[in-house]
Amino acid sequence: MIDVVAGIIWKNDKILIARRSKNKHLPYKWEFPGGKIESGESAEKALERELKEELGIHTKTNDFFSNNIHQYEAITINLYAYNSIYLSGDITLIDHDQVEWVSTSKLLDYDFADADLPFVYKLVNL
Repeated sequence: MIDVVAGIIWKNDKILIARRSKNKHLPYKWEFPGGKIESGESAEKALERELKEELGIHTKTNDFFSNNIHQYEAITINLYAYNSIYLSGDITLIDHDQVEWVSTSKLLDYDFADADLPFVYKLVNL
């Protein structure tokens, strides 16, 4: 099992979502951005590092939101989601081909990766 972290990144009552690029696992699926937790790294620090590396943005990790264990064909992930605040930086697309700031009421309009869907449903029902 791989421990992965995702950010529910808030800015002006909207959440940042990102679409995986065509050459990545789960191409064109939307997700809450983040990445793998490295050995000896806290989930919170991993999230801030991954968002800086993958999107070029600075964030502040706030409270734990939820987690989900999901089995894909070849891998099982334990996905931890945290509420985060966007602080600064211009978004640079590296592992994604598109990002959008969306209200929670619009989240169901996007084709999310299966591991992220429990977070989508929880956010929609807040």
